[in-house]
Amino acid sequence: MYTLIIVGNSFLICTIIISPQLHTPMYYFLCNLSFLDLFYSSVFLPKALLDVFSKRRRISVTGCLAQMITCLFLGVTECLLLAVMAYDRYIAIRFPLHYTTYMNWKTCKIITVIMWSGSLILSTIPTFKPLVFCRKNILDHFSCEILGVLELACGDLTFYKRTLNIGSLFTLLAPLIFIVVSYICIILSILKIHSVDGRSKAFSTCASHLTVVFMFYGTTMTTYTGQTKRFLSSMKYISLFYGVMTPVLNPFIYSLRNNEVKEAFQKILTKYSGS
Repeated sequence: MYTLIIVGNSFLICTIIISPQLHTPMYYFLCNLSFLDLFYSSVFLPKALLDVFSKRRRISVTGCLAQMITCLFLGVTECLLLAVMAYDRYIAIRFPLHYTTYMNWKTCKIITVIMWSGSLILSTIPTFKPLVFCRKNILDHFSCEILGVLELACGDLTFYKRTLNIGSLFTLLAPLIFIVVSYICIILSILKIHSVDGRSKAFSTCASHLTVVFMFYGTTMTTYTGQTKRFLSSMKYISLFYGVMTPVLNPFIYSLRNNEVKEAFQKILTKYSGS
């Protein structure tokens, strides 16, 4: 599955970069999503795979905290990115003639800077107060996810749990509400389209994104909503879904359901096989 993550997301990134017809804001954000999935999985999966074949399943405290912060940073970024992609689809469907004006490259760059820098700030807040470990040293998880790491920490953990609760509002609940509102506006806009082909095309451009949203938010909210009081051991299996399954499926969902990506890939194959 990790091989599929590397191949699938690398294929999508390369196809978007090589194909001029895919140099649009929609595919620019999709390229960001593939990069996030590829990077997120690469942060913890190689170590987890190594532990499967190793008798010494150890990680240093520094390495564990670095893995925790990096995964948190990439996870927060993906939450915000999915919200941005929903807004991009709304602009494309509601204002098709002015789409390039509203979503120009300058706007995309500003959104990207705000999204990545905001995620970095939100994910590093827990490091303001260093964790102290004095309990058991066995992590009941496949990776150094923050909920599992907090189970090993001692002292007053109120700051961390409060930070997680408040952070979840900004990184999970707020983007999800924004996505829901965007799609309500999208549906209302689609209903105003008179042609059947126009409606079908509008729905098809949103279907892939909605599928990814359901997969990612469904599992992350199950894990983080209400779990800050006590981390349940069974939650680590759900984390494998958004840490492994979603990065595997994302490139296939977007490539198999998207005619523009398939056509671009066919052109690349024709070009290089012909040469």
